Amino acid sequence: MYEANWLSILPPILSIFLAILSRQVIFSLGFGIWIGYCIYESANPLTGAALALDGVIGVFSDAGDTRVILFTLLVGALIATIEVTGGVRGFINLLQRNKWVRNGRQAQWLAYFTGVFIFIESNITLLVAGAVSRPLFREYKLSAEKLAYIIDSTSAPVCVLLPFNAWGAVIISLLVSVNIESPIETFIGAIAFNFYPIAVLLVCAFAILKNVEIGPMKVAQNRAQAVSQVSNNRYRAEDENFDEKGSEGAAIFMLGPILVLVLCMPLFLLLTGNGSITEGSGSKSVLWAVISALSFSWILTLTTGVCSAATLKSAFLTGTSDLMPVATTLMLALALGDVANLLGTGPYIAQLASETLPLISLVPLLFLISSFIAFSIGSSWGTFAIMIPIGLNIALALDVSTSLFLAAVLSGAVFGDHASPISDTTVVASMASGSDHISHVRTQLPYALISGMIATIAFLVTGIFVL
Repeated sequence: MYEANWLSILPPILSIFLAILSRQVIFSLGFGIWIGYCIYESANPLTGAALALDGVIGVFSDAGDTRVILFTLLVGALIATIEVTGGVRGFINLLQRNKWVRNGRQAQWLAYFTGVFIFIESNITLLVAGAVSRPLFREYKLSAEKLAYIIDSTSAPVCVLLPFNAWGAVIISLLVSVNIESPIETFIGAIAFNFYPIAVLLVCAFAILKNVEIGPMKVAQNRAQAVSQVSNNRYRAEDENFDEKGSEGAAIFMLGPILVLVLCMPLFLLLTGNGSITEGSGSKSVLWAVISALSFSWILTLTTGVCSAATLKSAFLTGTSDLMPVATTLMLALALGDVANLLGTGPYIAQLASETLPLISLVPLLFLISSFIAFSIGSSWGTFAIMIPIGLNIALALDVSTSLFLAAVLSGAVFGDHASPISDTTVVASMASGSDHISHVRTQLPYALISGMIATIAFLVTGIFVL
């Protein structure tokens, strides 16, 4: 029988440092799994490699884990289907026809609320909000940097607050791997404590309402007004083709599937929970919901003749392959969580923390560590994979609020990802808005730091009263 000791912390610690140094999350997680099984079985490297492979394969022995991995792939298929049917173009046309935007402030609010309500997945949020708002920002002489900041502040920060999307499915699956009794209830309970995303949304709304432009953002805005265009940057937005696809499409091809997904998620939670949302199966619900949305999209497309079955098949395969790295990261994260449970990593770290640190310092410290990791590796999901098992095991061992500790990890991961120049969402936000990437990072950073400071103080104060 293995007894937890200082070696128990090596797998996640080595994964963290390797991910920071190499910026390769998948490789780093795999390395951590290998080291973990070598330690647990006192095995040599070759035997440990075989055990690690069995551990990864063992992830699929859990039906819930398998459903969430499949859901992740199907989200990619749904996104690709919405693109190929021209749903985004139709939504843009709907806005233009109705002339709902008449000035610069309304253009900013449009970008903000598009990001808030299109929460199916962070990158699709960025591309849709950017495609919709970019022409309006040019017309009203608003900077591309301001657009990039707004859509970046309403993509991941919104996605992480909701259980009815890909982000929620991944987080809930990681909670299940830590043996949390009520993962959905824990996630929902964490929403009120998820201070960084809440702060980001409030700060962004305030910046729009009061036209607050700090430092580099003010310089960018003055330049935009002086030259009568959004930006002189030399980059073209990667989503130009995305913007042009399906020019005859209708908004229903985007809004319909998203509405079905959002409505089906709580419905299936009620069905699987025998009338109680918090008792429902998150993995079944998200899988059935995305299948329902995808089925609706296919039926609508085929009955209207917008695309052929062959085109839909091609979009399905393309979309699933696009999210294969995400699914692989999730699979390895679950496997690392399994070996960490075998090693007793969480309880051991909790024992060390309780003996050396004041209890109220644990939550803000967890937030800052998660922030540093996400900033360094440029991935909020990679940070979830590493830090959720650690944070939740500490909370379980100390018998304190699991929702608060989960919120600290989620907030930190989004903060670091939001501020990181190597984050995929930061890069996509730059391209979707037509902004120079480094200029976007520089102009957004002051707002992100303000939100991060607010969140740190909020976690410290909350820890004083809750722990």
